[in-house]
Amino acid sequence: MTSPAHKYRLISDLPETIPLFPLKNVILLPRSNLPLNIYEPRYLQMTDDVLGNERLIGMIQPESGFEAELSADIFVPLRTTGCIGRLTEFSETEDGRLLITLTGICRFDILNEEKTDLPYRQFKVDYSRFEKDLEQGFGEDEVDRETLLSILKTYLKLHELDADWESINQSSNEFLVNTLSIISPYGTEEKQALLETPDLKTRSEVLMALAEMDIASRNDDTGNTIQ
Repeated sequence: MTSPAHKYRLISDLPETIPLFPLKNVILLPRSNLPLNIYEPRYLQMTDDVLGNERLIGMIQPESGFEAELSADIFVPLRTTGCIGRLTEFSETEDGRLLITLTGICRFDILNEEKTDLPYRQFKVDYSRFEKDLEQGFGEDEVDRETLLSILKTYLKLHELDADWESINQSSNEFLVNTLSIISPYGTEEKQALLETPDLKTRSEVLMALAEMDIASRNDDTGNTIQ
């Protein structure tokens, strides 16, 4: 199935200036989906605004040590790298919240902030370092899928978690690695490391290393080894 993000084939297809949604411990990656619960007034306005345009939003984490921007008059320092996504699902709740899904397109580096009268922030961004993000499936053949799935099974067993293995087995390497990176329970630094890896192979290796460290730590605590 073709991703809605597939319409963006060249960097020139993407806008130079985009609204940013800062959120701690949250990353977006190409052709993976990120569900979001929008309730803060300025981000409700941002969502309404993008719905009337290209439906594009940039996800980015605050700098280490800073929380999300909980006050409309406080702008926190941001990481320099994020990922732009297209709003592909949208619904409104009875209490006025918006439930949306972003589908990742391409990572970016922020250049400078634009001064506007809007309550949310807009930045000029540069996609050139991540041009290969626009190639669906780029680098999939270099991912060690067998080892990744073996580590995933051990991790899930250790945490007593279930998984839809039919869906996992049908997923492409790109979708599997990027989705696992997005939903992984790691902290700000680990999430940013997964976001900024140069290619899919490296991201899968970082993901496996993080899982193996977690497994080793828990085995040390219990004195048991899970095979």
